[in-house]
Amino acid sequence: MTAEHITAEELQNLDEAKVSVNEHVLGTKKLYIESYGCQMNFADSEVVASILRTNGYSTTANLEEADLVLLNTCAIRDNAEQKVRHRLSALNKNKKANPGLKIGVLGCMAERLKTKFLEEEKMVDLVVGPDAYRDLPNLLQEVESGHKAVNVFLSREETYADISPIRLDSNGVSAFISIMRGCDNMCSFCVVPYTRGRERSRDPHSIYDEAKGLFEQGYKEVTLLGQNVDSYKWSSETEKYNFANLLEKVASIHPDLRVRFSTSHPKDITDEVLHTIKKYDNICNYIHLPAQSGSSRILSLMNRTYSREWYLERIHKIREVLGEDCGVSHDMIAGFCTETEEDHQQTLSLMDEVVFDYGYMFFYSERPGTPAAKNLKDDVSLEDKKRRVNEIIDKQRQHSAIKNQMSVGKVFRVLIEGESKKSREDFAGRNDQNKVIVFPRKTYKKGDYVNVFVNSCTSGTLIGEIVD
Repeated sequence: MTAEHITAEELQNLDEAKVSVNEHVLGTKKLYIESYGCQMNFADSEVVASILRTNGYSTTANLEEADLVLLNTCAIRDNAEQKVRHRLSALNKNKKANPGLKIGVLGCMAERLKTKFLEEEKMVDLVVGPDAYRDLPNLLQEVESGHKAVNVFLSREETYADISPIRLDSNGVSAFISIMRGCDNMCSFCVVPYTRGRERSRDPHSIYDEAKGLFEQGYKEVTLLGQNVDSYKWSSETEKYNFANLLEKVASIHPDLRVRFSTSHPKDITDEVLHTIKKYDNICNYIHLPAQSGSSRILSLMNRTYSREWYLERIHKIREVLGEDCGVSHDMIAGFCTETEEDHQQTLSLMDEVVFDYGYMFFYSERPGTPAAKNLKDDVSLEDKKRRVNEIIDKQRQHSAIKNQMSVGKVFRVLIEGESKKSREDFAGRNDQNKVIVFPRKTYKKGDYVNVFVNSCTSGTLIGEIVD
């Protein structure tokens, strides 16, 4: 499972579509693209927009003027797939009114459900997997000729390193950079290795150049993305890079370029990475470390390859090296196969021991084709799953309130990302620990760094004012 975690507020919007903005590049045709699920999908949509721009498409946020509609999909949970299906049904009504409209599905669902989409349900014109976006112009030519088109080939080399993404949903301050693709971990519940293929890492010099170019364009923050960033590795005859080396390379671009990353796997995050974070003030003091369960028995069935004790040792090391103020968040799955009430209580007790800043919590939904679906029985009732995940959510709300209250009375350096969602008179941004802070805007502007004194909080947001 891949986490989606930019701010605590975005937890409420998980799996909702993000629609491309109007692009200031003229094209003869209009592309409307929606992205669902993880940050990798949003980053991939920016690659797709770039590829299609060179073939005469500009992006639009107005569905009515679109010639081509693409849904970049997520297959992590059944709920995400159902949302896409409902969206496709609605879009097909648009197609009846506009027969020239072309509809395509990209990403993880495309690979998994290509036959259903194209042949059985006849909902789309083209289906394109995450490693086949370069083939989109050819596939669209097939569609224009009256044929259905599909390419879901999984590559062992494709990283799109040479493509400059179009920043569709960017605030002009923060941007995503994909550093690797695919996953080799084979967690028993997860469909990602089957929909995104094996791990392969981008050339570090292309990552550096992209980050440096963004900073020169005025961006102040980059987030390095991968299904498991800690397993990043790249080598040539003269060089060798691991994730710690890459992190240092990007951080060295400029002290005012803030660096985040996502996601870390507990089995792979190294002391070297932690010491690199400590060495550079512009690498954010925050780590998303998915636990998935607090029970070693369940972790073994999930094939997470670590135990509860290993996970807690990594938490201890994070706080030993980076201090108690380091922000730590989690993913947690309730109701995995054979989970007992005792296993569930171990998850709650793990949360009590760690006291996470925030988290992303789901109940287990079986994904066809995964080892869990083939070899384990999904025997926890839906009623118990929902109760357990609600108990986890309630626990996390309590802990988020505790952690936020600990920030009251402190001053944090904040990058202004834009207006608050609730008031144009306030700005919002995140601190080093990835917590949203809202404060009066005064005479500052988006993209400025400011020092903010936190004077109050809710369980999800810090509230403060700018101080000199």
